[in-house]
Amino acid sequence: MDREELKYWLGFSLIPGIGHNRFRLLENYFGSLGSAWEAGPGELRRSGLDSGTVRSIVSRCPNIEPDREIEKLEDSGMEAFTWHDEGYPSRLKEVYDCPPLIYVRGSLMPEDQWCLAVVGTRRATVYGRQIAEEITTDLARSGITIVSGLARGIDSVAHRAALEAGGRSMAVFGCGLDTIYPAENASLASRIAERGALISEYPPGTKPRADRFPRRNRIMSGLSLGVLVVEAGKSSGAMITAQLALEQNREVFAVPGSILSPASAGTNNLIQEGAKLVSGYRDIMEELSLSEVAHQMEIKEVVPASDTETALLKYIGAEPVHIDEVCRISGLPVSRVSSSLAMMEIKGMVKQMGPMSFVLARESRAEYRLRVD
Repeated sequence: MDREELKYWLGFSLIPGIGHNRFRLLENYFGSLGSAWEAGPGELRRSGLDSGTVRSIVSRCPNIEPDREIEKLEDSGMEAFTWHDEGYPSRLKEVYDCPPLIYVRGSLMPEDQWCLAVVGTRRATVYGRQIAEEITTDLARSGITIVSGLARGIDSVAHRAALEAGGRSMAVFGCGLDTIYPAENASLASRIAERGALISEYPPGTKPRADRFPRRNRIMSGLSLGVLVVEAGKSSGAMITAQLALEQNREVFAVPGSILSPASAGTNNLIQEGAKLVSGYRDIMEELSLSEVAHQMEIKEVVPASDTETALLKYIGAEPVHIDEVCRISGLPVSRVSSSLAMMEIKGMVKQMGPMSFVLARESRAEYRLRVD
């Protein structure tokens, strides 16, 4: 869209209550938002807008300078895409209430059409964090872009795992892109912008508010081929995202958990209702009809460098085990076990999943590419 027309989209986005349906009304009646911006109250009413919306436009337009808004956007380093622009994600356009305008910091790439939303509780367990990290790492290494909401817990784990695996990630905000929420994720947000994109339907200056986060969830699911729920209570934002995914005809995946864990009550319920049970990333790849790459990257298997490392690999598996237990069952002195585990962690042979507790890191992963059927 040309700069002259885009500035009016930016202007209307600053007026509360002008969303998907009202943008459509204005476009269909006036032909362009530039013409709608210049319209008087009578014409606005004839377009089909209700009286309250007309009063809001008439009262707020004189205080908004579209030229200034486009300058501010350009100075901010952000981009804005309308639903007419090629840069607007094609899958998001399919959503019945897709945002008319999205703000982006970073870059949207063609390969981002193959993306998966990974969501879950903010109060993730050690189990949830471990599973989210492992599955997301494998998906990212297979060329899947990981979408989430930058929240504490599973969201943050998913974003970090994708980036550390060398993949791409996208974070969808429930506020303007000039406000990082939670603030503790400012560094993570910067990394995502460098290796993916930050996305919001809200203009800069919009502050976080509780009712805006459920709304942003429809964008997370709308962008994606499907939604993976790792841990979630029965009533949670992750469950809202799963429900939205179903309404948008997206696939829903869920990681099972203990029936005694409140953090798994929602995911177990999703599986009961027909969500695809996920025990590893291959379950997702197969369900989404993604096939193996033609150009496989050669992955070198990590070989133990000493007898101590060989011995320790016998006692460390998929479940976290404390270093004291490793010392007890191996019969090795704590100093040797501690130094060896530290070196094995650096080499990617084991991972620390809690205070002095370790799990075995996978030695190799199959590489995949995406097939469009």
